[in-house]
Amino acid sequence: MPAGLASKLSILQQSPYDFPDDAELSAEPAPQASPLAVRWVPSRYNIRAVAEDGRLVVWNSYLGTMSIFAATQRQAIQTLLSRKGFTAKPEGIVKYLAARGLLIKEGTDEYRRVQVGFGLQHYRTDALELILLASEDCNFRCQYCYEDFARGTMLPRVRAGIKRLVESRIGTLKRLSIQWFGGEPLYGFKAIEDLAPFFLEAARSHSLSYACSMTTNGYLLTPEVADKFLAWGVSYYQITLDGVPADHDHNRPTRDGRGTFETIFENLAALRRRSDSYTIDIRVNFDKNNSVRLHEFLDLIEREFQGDPRFRLRFRAVGQWGGPNDPQLAVCGADDAAKVQREIKTEARRRGLKLSDDILQVSGMGEHVCYAARPYSFIVGASGKLMKCTIDLDKYERNVVGKLAEDGTMELDFDRFSLWTEPAFESDGKCRKCTVLPVCQGMHCPLIRIESGESPCSPLRMGAKHELREVVKQHGGKARNRKVTADLR
Repeated sequence: MPAGLASKLSILQQSPYDFPDDAELSAEPAPQASPLAVRWVPSRYNIRAVAEDGRLVVWNSYLGTMSIFAATQRQAIQTLLSRKGFTAKPEGIVKYLAARGLLIKEGTDEYRRVQVGFGLQHYRTDALELILLASEDCNFRCQYCYEDFARGTMLPRVRAGIKRLVESRIGTLKRLSIQWFGGEPLYGFKAIEDLAPFFLEAARSHSLSYACSMTTNGYLLTPEVADKFLAWGVSYYQITLDGVPADHDHNRPTRDGRGTFETIFENLAALRRRSDSYTIDIRVNFDKNNSVRLHEFLDLIEREFQGDPRFRLRFRAVGQWGGPNDPQLAVCGADDAAKVQREIKTEARRRGLKLSDDILQVSGMGEHVCYAARPYSFIVGASGKLMKCTIDLDKYERNVVGKLAEDGTMELDFDRFSLWTEPAFESDGKCRKCTVLPVCQGMHCPLIRIESGESPCSPLRMGAKHELREVVKQHGGKARNRKVTADLR
């Protein structure tokens, strides 16, 4: 054998570190060192609440973990999560709390971790999210609507551009998300019929993670139409019912003034009888007028949909969103709106109805970031305008960030684009200190920051403790059967 190729004498040819020493050649496994004691402190992203029965629930907004402890364990756990910290080996309950993100090693820079996680989510190039305005017209004329109904069905040249955009990106994508919006998207059925099968086939042929959803008033979602949409992979729907029939029909009539509740409810009931896998969020917009009858509305929902996990409720306060009727709207003040929402959600939970915005649905990083803030998310209008926010649409130039050409090219105005997508939390002291920063990343609603300069706080910032108590009350959960002792120094 040539000298130097396998000889320890020639360090010019091979590093001495590449040769195994006698210990590495031994057949006996090396003894495992016992873990050393380290200094532990609680995560800055912990939120704690004590339930009515004395149990302690702790949620970590960075990892999205939730742990419930018996009342008898509460004092010991609170001692472990004290800001003064302690020294102990990563064993037993300490190991468990660390694995859940509730304890961290002293000196850990959690804010820097959030920055890294934000970057990985925000600047990814393997995702494409398109919100498509199949039609910008609508068969309804809702009292609080802010849209202009300026155009009909998405133009063929725009649909061709969307196909070419997806084809040009398909080789680099891992995730494709399509959301049908409007106007009323079912007014533009021809566009959906053209594009939806294309998206499904493209995702399947390239093994993409694929999600397809629709925000619709539900009036045209007949069983025959539902057959097609479910076959095309549209598996999530947001459909609005504004309370009991009389309230809904007042707020959400057809464009010629007729009521709509009965037709929508029949379409939902027909979907309820299907065995397909899908999710429907029933959105309830409330104001001073209809909020007093929301319990009666829950009676209807309970009779028809209780026990079906595919149907969830989402309660939202009516706002003055820029429509012609804004001065006449009976909007609730911020405190009243929060009170109504809190009380009606509690009642819905008591009845065993599912909620779409339960804290149990929040799995951590980025869950409450608005789609408009993400660089890979675009609204495509019926005429090819590229936008970010579904409230602004093209009423304000700031929201028109470009246009889509027929060849699939996106021509962007990067000054407007960056207005929506900048990492604003990094220059916002309130955000940097917030316990739910990982969830919203300072981007719960960029429109608020753009218009007012204020931090757009997630509802979890003020309501998380209440939500945690509700989880314990309604969902129960066994306390962790762990020995809560440690050698604390």
